[in-house]
Amino acid sequence: MPFGPSGMYPAYPVPSDAARRHYDAMLAFMREEVFPAEAAYDRFRHEAGEGDHTVPPVIEELKAKARERGLWNLFLPSESGLTQLEYAPIAELSGWSNELAPEAINCQAPDTGNMELLHLIGNAEQQERWLKPLLAGEIRSAFAMTEPRVASSDATNIETRIERDGDEYVINGRKWWISGAADPRCAVLIVMGKTDPDAATHRQQSMVIVPTDTPGVDIQRSLPVFGRQDQHGHCEVELTDVRVPVTNILGEEGGGFAAAQARLGPGRIHHVMRALGAGERALAMMVSRAQARTAFGGPLAEQSAVRERIAESRVELEQARALCHHAAYVVDSEGNKAARHLIAAAKVAVPRAVLSVIDRAIQLHGGAGVTDATPLAMLYGWHRAMRIFDGPDEAHLTTLARAELNREPLFDLPPSLFDQLRTS
Repeated sequence: MPFGPSGMYPAYPVPSDAARRHYDAMLAFMREEVFPAEAAYDRFRHEAGEGDHTVPPVIEELKAKARERGLWNLFLPSESGLTQLEYAPIAELSGWSNELAPEAINCQAPDTGNMELLHLIGNAEQQERWLKPLLAGEIRSAFAMTEPRVASSDATNIETRIERDGDEYVINGRKWWISGAADPRCAVLIVMGKTDPDAATHRQQSMVIVPTDTPGVDIQRSLPVFGRQDQHGHCEVELTDVRVPVTNILGEEGGGFAAAQARLGPGRIHHVMRALGAGERALAMMVSRAQARTAFGGPLAEQSAVRERIAESRVELEQARALCHHAAYVVDSEGNKAARHLIAAAKVAVPRAVLSVIDRAIQLHGGAGVTDATPLAMLYGWHRAMRIFDGPDEAHLTTLARAELNREPLFDLPPSLFDQLRTS
C-alpha cells in the first residue's frame, strides 16, 4: 500500500476474541495491580537512592501476577498470537505506567528488540541459552550500538572493532547510552561493531552476543536522563580485548546493519504505542486538575484557555494514534520494510504530540508539575529523550523527505500563474 495522500486506507480487521480478552485483562491488571504498586516502587527507589539500581521487589511480584492473568510476551506474535495492530492498544495501556507495566508483562525495551532479533536470526543454541530465559523473564539484556565518539544515528559510523582470531572474536570499543546495562539481572549484551571496515558501507557491521560476565566487559557509570536515574540505567560500557566464540555471531558477518533495521522497526512502533498511554495519563491528569482546582473565582475547567488546551490535547492524541495504528496495520499486512516510512513518521509525530500534552499538564499543575509530586516531570524527561533514541527526529525526517522527493506524483500538475508568466 502506498504511503501518503494517494494511498487508499483500508478497513482494519476486527480484533480477535483473544485480543479483546487480553485488552480487558490488561485494563483490569492496570487498575487492580499496577497503579496500586506505584507507591511501593517509588518509595523503594527513593530510599535506595538515585545511584542504586537494585530491582524493587514489587517488579517481580507484578510479573508473577501478570503471568497468572496470561499477560506475558504479548509483543511477539509467535508467542501471543496477536497482530501488531491488536497489541497496540494493550501496549498503550502499559504506557500509563511506563516504569512498571511493560516489564510486568515482559514487554519492556530493550529486551523486546533483543528477543525479536534472537527469534528472527538466532540459531538454536543461542535461542536456548538466551531467548528462552528472556521470554521467561529470568534475565535482562542490553543492546550495545551507540558510541560517544561518533554520530551513532548513522550506524555506519560505528567504530567498535570485532576482529576474528582463530575460533574467537576479539572486541574493542566504547559504547554509551546502553539501556538496561545497570540492571543487576542484565546477563547479556548484543554488541554492534565492525568486522570488515573495507567491505561495502552497509556490510561492514556485525552483531555479536557477549555475556556481561565476559572478561574485558566494564559496565561503567549510568547516565541520568534530565537529572533522573532510571532503575535499569543507561550506561557507558568499555570493551577491552573481549573474547567470545565465533559461534556468538548473531546472524552472519556483515549482516549487522540489516539486522539493526529489522530490530529497530518493531522497537520504534512499540515505543510510540506506549507513548500514547503516557499522553493519555497526562490528559487525564489535566482534566482532573482542571475540575478540582479553583482560581480567579471559579474552577479552572470553566476558563476558555484551559478548555482549549484540553481539546487540543485530545485532537493531537487521536491524530498520533491513527498514524501509529496505521503503521502497525501495514507491519502486519505487508511487513516491516513496507511500513518503514509510516514507522518513521509515527516516531516523529507521536512523541511530539505526547510532549505537547504533558507540557500542558505540567503548566496546569503549576509547581507540582515540575517536581516528583506528580509523574509529569518523569514522563516529560523520558518522552523528550524519545525524540533522540531509536533514531533522532532529523534522521527520520530525512528518510521521509527522500521518499517524498522520489515519489511519482499522482497527477501532472497544471502550470501555475508564475510558470505562465516566466515562459511568456
